[in-house]
Amino acid sequence: MPDPTPPIAVMDATCALCSWGARVIHRLDRAGEIKIAPIQSQTGARLMRDNGLDPLDPDTWLFIEDGAVWRDFDALIRVGQRSGGVGRGLIVLKVLPSTFRNWLYQRIARNRYAMFGRGDMCALPDPAFRARFLP
Repeated sequence: MPDPTPPIAVMDATCALCSWGARVIHRLDRAGEIKIAPIQSQTGARLMRDNGLDPLDPDTWLFIEDGAVWRDFDALIRVGQRSGGVGRGLIVLKVLPSTFRNWLYQRIARNRYAMFGRGDMCALPDPAFRARFLP
């Protein structure tokens, strides 16, 4: 029996790169099924802790669907597959060996504020976008 909870992307709401990713999810997931749980929210922090991660050190992206959990680039790849359209193009990341993929993700995650700046995805005015957010 499938899990009745919607698919959830868990990410840092203060990261400009993550904010961009959330907007891409909103555009590609036309059915509106994927929910977004900022790590700074109660739901996002709980999901991080439930998966052995520290919500105060938000270097990890999670995607949770039907009880399965993907992390980092694997989460992005799964979101792309799930969303369809150009998002499916993220599958090309699978050609990289997983150790290199994980290393690359960690380098980007640890330097994301310096590389891309800060943003606040929760401040975006689009009501349809904000409806995806979990408290």
